Amino acid sequence: MKIESIILHHLSMPLIAPFETSFGRETDRQCVIVEVHSEGLVGWGECVASYNPGYSYETVGTAMPTLRDFIIPLILGKDIKDALDFQDRMESIRGHHLAKAGVEMAIWDLIGKREGKSLKQLFGGVRDKVEVGVSVGIQASPEKLVETVTDFVNNGYARVKIKIKPGKDVTYAQAIRKAFPNIRLQVDANSAYSMDDADSLKPLDDLNLLLIEQPLFEDDIWDHHKFQAKFNTPVCLDESIVSPRHARYAIEMKACKIINIKAGRLGGLSQGIQTHDLAQQNGMPVWCGGMLETGIGRASNLALASMPNFILPGDVSASDRYYTRDITHERFVLNADSTIDVPNKPGLGVTIDEEALTSYTLAKVVV
Repeated sequence: MKIESIILHHLSMPLIAPFETSFGRETDRQCVIVEVHSEGLVGWGECVASYNPGYSYETVGTAMPTLRDFIIPLILGKDIKDALDFQDRMESIRGHHLAKAGVEMAIWDLIGKREGKSLKQLFGGVRDKVEVGVSVGIQASPEKLVETVTDFVNNGYARVKIKIKPGKDVTYAQAIRKAFPNIRLQVDANSAYSMDDADSLKPLDDLNLLLIEQPLFEDDIWDHHKFQAKFNTPVCLDESIVSPRHARYAIEMKACKIINIKAGRLGGLSQGIQTHDLAQQNGMPVWCGGMLETGIGRASNLALASMPNFILPGDVSASDRYYTRDITHERFVLNADSTIDVPNKPGLGVTIDEEALTSYTLAKVVV
């Protein structure tokens, strides 16, 4: 599969409502869309780096030149056999997983279109629809959080994740549990705490949570082992798992009981699949995290979440959770049972709204 040309689109898309986490507040979501041309076909990928380096050191500002100057030259004009061949060619580049994953996603899209298979088929997915939930950003007060969550529950979401940070944690989670005694509830700290805070978070253990996500530092596994030992509630690692190798470390250290798989963070869908398989072999459930993706990344996440060990609902909300107008013609809709259908057309299974893509584009690079 010869790579003939690649176009990078730096987008800025207005969010329906601001989204706040422990590392910042977004009103517009930036990303890089990767368009790869090969032998009459076009593959699309999404680099989920944002404007802010809070979640990752990678931003759109680092991804664009890294893609243009280092990643693309390794594959342009070359015959790329598959995703693992792509990964082999990337071995000389340390890190920059979000950038690599954006290109690898486009390669998977090309493979699916060439073979007439959906990503679900290529991944060995077993579900036609996947359970999903909604991620709710930090709110001004517990009362405002309950109001916001109520709207999502009324819209059909059966699992809710709330973002937390120091000063906006236990009382906020308690307010949601009081308002919704039976909802599937989890919290996400995005590395906002240290081991010194563990005792203050202990009341979370009484709320029947699905999990506590990434309470400690983004590069930590060992202290998460000590944190997990203090809690009955499962700890879930996100930022700390940057490769299948790190997933093995976490499993062997008993640093968590659940892993959140984000293909971008891991460096590609192929790495997400390997992490899924490793966790499954060790009896550890996984779920699919979200990064406010467009319809391109959302389609990719749904295909990944169709695999058998994605047991818990993912952060793959409906299109209208974030965007009034997306860049794909296909809009993903929440079903009555809090699921979303997995695309079944070749590749990602989506088509691009070129007018919308152009309207959101801040910069475009053709290689």
